[in-house]
Amino acid sequence: MSSPSKRRDMDLMKLMMSDYKVEMMNDGMQEFFVEFRGPKDSPYQDGVWKIRVELPDAYPYKSPSIGFVNKIYHPNVDEMSGSVCLDVINQTWSPMFDLVNVFEVFLPQLLLYPNASDPLNGDAAALMMRDHAAYEQKVKEYCEKYAKPEDIGATQEENSSDDELSEEEYDASTDDAIAGEPDP
Repeated sequence: MSSPSKRRDMDLMKLMMSDYKVEMMNDGMQEFFVEFRGPKDSPYQDGVWKIRVELPDAYPYKSPSIGFVNKIYHPNVDEMSGSVCLDVINQTWSPMFDLVNVFEVFLPQLLLYPNASDPLNGDAAALMMRDHAAYEQKVKEYCEKYAKPEDIGATQEENSSDDELSEEEYDASTDDAIAGEPDP
């Protein structure tokens, strides 16, 4: 086993043994979801997000790709894709950092100290600079609407019950109705 893959496995195990819920995406250990709660004493404190993490082959020498799956209102997070603009992940990553640092230090700091001068969400940045109280209110509204525990379970698979027959519709259908009329 090469050094980067040993380190990747070790970092992932360390993250799984911490207080974070980790959900693997496939058989490999390079893509997974992590449940992340907003930091206390912030407008994000009641929010719960599903974070998608992708580890490159060169991890830890190359930074992980981090993105919010459910919506968050933040100047440095793209509202549509969930991509994160964070210097320590995108530009100044070091192999000294690990996955626990991402969830215990980097993401909480991002939420506590948004940088409106380097936005991915221009509307959030403008509102934050113009009316901080209105910005915090909108953050709380997004937390209420998109970042509840039930939201992180619902974001990965869509509700398909619209395509299914109700029990009454199912009982009313018969084999003859399904098969149609016999040929003469």
